[in-house]
Amino acid sequence: MVAQVCDYEVGDFIHTFGDTHIYLNHIEQVELQLSRDPMPLPTLKLNEEVKNIEDFKFEDIDILNYNSHPPIKGKISV
Repeated sequence: MVAQVCDYEVGDFIHTFGDTHIYLNHIEQVELQLSRDPMPLPTLKLNEEVKNIEDFKFEDIDILNYNSHPPIKGKISV
């Protein structure tokens, strides 16, 4: 979205996580998540007529070919 409204080429989005942790009662769910093969990445399609980042609306964004594994359920840790 930023690349489009700034007239830049799309690049990579790289980020880091902070305070990342796994609760003991979620080990089984984490192991399941890590055992899954990644799905092909979806495509994000934006309305090319939008030229201001604040003008994007829900209907201006389309996610194509999104597929996912079934959800992994776990108890909330408190």
